[in-house]
Amino acid sequence: MTPKKIAILTDSCVDLSPDVLRKHHIYTVPLRILCADGEYLDGVSIHSADIYRRLHAGELPKTSLPSTESLEQTLRQIIADGYDGILGIMVSSGISGTYNLVRLAAEELEAEYDNLAMRVYDTLSGSVGEAMVVLQILEDLKNGYGWEELTEERIPFLIRNTTVAFSVDTLEYLLKGGRIGKVTAAAGTLLQIKPILAFSPEDGQLQSVAKVRGRHQVVGKLAELMEKYRGSHRRYNLAVANGGDPAGMEAVREKLTAALPDYGFICEGEINSTFSVYIGDGILGVGIQLLD
Repeated sequence: MTPKKIAILTDSCVDLSPDVLRKHHIYTVPLRILCADGEYLDGVSIHSADIYRRLHAGELPKTSLPSTESLEQTLRQIIADGYDGILGIMVSSGISGTYNLVRLAAEELEAEYDNLAMRVYDTLSGSVGEAMVVLQILEDLKNGYGWEELTEERIPFLIRNTTVAFSVDTLEYLLKGGRIGKVTAAAGTLLQIKPILAFSPEDGQLQSVAKVRGRHQVVGKLAELMEKYRGSHRRYNLAVANGGDPAGMEAVREKLTAALPDYGFICEGEINSTFSVYIGDGILGVGIQLLD
């Protein structure tokens, strides 16, 4: 079947503001944050600033997948709202099992509803990388892309060509949380060495792609990496993000847009609670999405 009305479903690791989510009718399912005093929902009952306070106080929260109940409720709400096609754009399977959870739910849902089509994608990314994929799909829907073209060609293309990188002040929380992936932990122990991390395009785990000495070099290095990824491509979107450093994000934005002024759109995001558990605050991030 060819859906006539298509909804976008994502998770709380997508760094889009509540206003943007509401404006574009984007459905989200929240991951869970397990704290010393109970369980919270990412972006609903807990936010990144709350995580920073807990980390600074010595607490180390844990993260958990969305509940099956909240996922089922969201999916049935989408159907009740009249959609017969659902595109699931999920956080990297290299750091979360959310993609597999939603993929299995999609199989059950399609078996139950004959007039429903659902496709679920592992972005191998997160934060503003995930956000850029969602926003470009919205643009493509406005521009007349059909279900088959989107699901078979366009979305896989966008995922392959979306890259994000971000600096971290410390690898302490990644180490304690066991989510460090391919990052070289020893780099973080050296005086004033700031690693730049990215999602591996092969498995979506975190890996170190650069190191700079001192925070003052971070802004230039992030812009430089995006220029490198741009290469000879002429059409692209950009993104900037921060975790507890909005002034730093503005400096990154100025540097990035000066180096790459011909972007289609620029996405701005605040790092979500789930990622904040593992990377702490003082985070600056950038992203580029190639369109040609």
